[in-house]
Amino acid sequence: MGLLSILRKLKSAPDQEVRILLLGLDNAGKTTLLKQLASEDISHITPTQGFNIKSVQSQGFKLNVWDVGRQRKIRPYWRSYFENTDILIYVIDSADRKRFEETGQELTELLEEEKLSCVPVLIFANKQDLLTAAPASEIAEGLNLHTIRDRVWQIQSCSALTGEGVQDGMNWVCKNVTAKKK
Repeated sequence: MGLLSILRKLKSAPDQEVRILLLGLDNAGKTTLLKQLASEDISHITPTQGFNIKSVQSQGFKLNVWDVGRQRKIRPYWRSYFENTDILIYVIDSADRKRFEETGQELTELLEEEKLSCVPVLIFANKQDLLTAAPASEIAEGLNLHTIRDRVWQIQSCSALTGEGVQDGMNWVCKNVTAKKK
């Protein structure tokens, strides 16, 4: 199912904006995930240099994508897109264990942001197709996700490259955006 099909499922009122914010560290697989959702070719993805901001609008929906390079000084600019976010999707490279602490810090800071309070969060434990990938349960424990009490959340194993697990995560998004909008 492509992104437009998912967005049509989300749409509960004419011209209603559903804002999905997709964040994560560089090389987590955000661009691949986005292209997978949009049913675009994923065979030629290059690392983002610096940062890329992409807003896609279609049929009353808005998907904001921040693809940020290694520069930590750029990450505070993510805040520009926090306003009126309906769902936060945070992508983690499950095979890059050396960066688990850094990605955990970024996720914690995001969850502490006032403009994102109570926003449901889906954490994609990406790159599960790699032998070195940590399972989602190990990542959840390492990041102390069980301590999140102010919002609904889900960690979903996936491979943006193969598409495995992506639909399950997006089904969760559909269910929780609908619940939030009521």
